[in-house]
Amino acid sequence: MDVSKLLEKIYHKLLSNKTKEKSERVILWIALVSFIIHLLMIGLIHFNFITINEPSNLLKNPIAAIYTPFSFILVYEVYLLIYYLPKSTSTYISKQYEIIALIIIRRLFKDLSDLSLSSNWFNIKNDLQFTYDLLASVLLFYLIYLFHIQRTKVYRTIENSKTNSSSISKFINAKKWIATALVPVLVIIAIYSFLNWSLGIFQPNETNVISFKNINNIFFEQFFNILIIADVILLLFSFFHTDEFHKVIRNSGFIISTILIRISFSVSGIINNLLIVSAILFGLSMLFIHNKFEKKLAEEIEENKEIE
Repeated sequence: MDVSKLLEKIYHKLLSNKTKEKSERVILWIALVSFIIHLLMIGLIHFNFITINEPSNLLKNPIAAIYTPFSFILVYEVYLLIYYLPKSTSTYISKQYEIIALIIIRRLFKDLSDLSLSSNWFNIKNDLQFTYDLLASVLLFYLIYLFHIQRTKVYRTIENSKTNSSSISKFINAKKWIATALVPVLVIIAIYSFLNWSLGIFQPNETNVISFKNINNIFFEQFFNILIIADVILLLFSFFHTDEFHKVIRNSGFIISTILIRISFSVSGIINNLLIVSAILFGLSMLFIHNKFEKKLAEEIEENKEIE
């Protein structure tokens, strides 16, 4: 069998619309079951039927049980990110932003379980983090809304664009290959993270305690490392597709935005929130200016048509 046909077959097997729908149903059932199991474990610990030294405090408050199904839903969102990669660069980037926003929303459930609710609100670390996350989630929601508006704007059609159809086809195929390669990476990292997390709960030691100080970063910190590599490869392939300045700058800006998101996993507190907001604001600015370029070029093409 031809290599390109084999890759196409694997791509449709892993990233077809049918596979996406099946994955969604499976993840929703897993999320529901995991929520019930998490609640049962909290109940068993509360009534002293079992004893677990869990450093992230996710097994002490029923509110924190929402954290578990949300984690599985986030993994599915990562799958959707890969699913949309070959279809649209801006949609793919938008999915990255949605994922990091959902990570903060998920973190809010954990923050809620750690709230002290005292008059010293602004002097307590957990209460301050909840405040930062609350404000950041609202701001990110609005920025993603603005990004969605910008990415749906189209000023030039394929007919009046200078892009060669053959190069477009090759670029789309390259994105399909990258997306296909990312699916097993997603599965491997997800399984490894889950097993590592489970080991940290049932066999706690000093090393695991240190790693679980940033429990919100588990899986996503590693996966965003992979995404940066994938984004750079996509940028290089895009040069075969187009050499238009504004598109190259936009795609380069998206990589910087992804790197800023990745860096945010390395810090905590308000710096973490500021880096995430800055990443999305930077990506939004790049797309906004790119669209200004597209609009101007479209106007010039129409003017030339009228002259002819």
